[in-house]
Amino acid sequence: MLKPANHSATCLCGSVKVHVVTIDPNFTVCHCNECRQWGGGPLFMLKCGADVVFEGEECIKEYDSSDWATRGFCTNCGTHLFSRFKEPASYNIPVGLFPDVEGLEMSMQYFSDYRPSYYCFSTVSDEMTEAEIYEAFSVDEKMS
Repeated sequence: MLKPANHSATCLCGSVKVHVVTIDPNFTVCHCNECRQWGGGPLFMLKCGADVVFEGEECIKEYDSSDWATRGFCTNCGTHLFSRFKEPASYNIPVGLFPDVEGLEMSMQYFSDYRPSYYCFSTVSDEMTEAEIYEAFSVDEKMS
């Protein structure tokens, strides 16, 4: 049985539906090379926790992108659906999937030392460099 979802979204073609109970209004931005390659620019993500339900799972392909996370996308239209941390299991979902969520604020920019010179944000937020991320999360592999 599905828990009541407070927010729902779909991929571009509608094959996959995403239902989440909570969305942290403090979204993050990642500037690492992998995120920019995946989406063509910085990746804006909402922290949605582990209480996420997907309909149309047969249309979700999950790419094992690192030792600590996977990335999911729709096999029909290619919409980026999530980045999922393996331990503890939790989902980050692109901000653009939930266009009607109000009160969002950029709270953190990851891999700020990888941010290219051709864009910047006027919003002031906390930032973490690659070294700070690996130290804080005890990640041994180089991601970018």
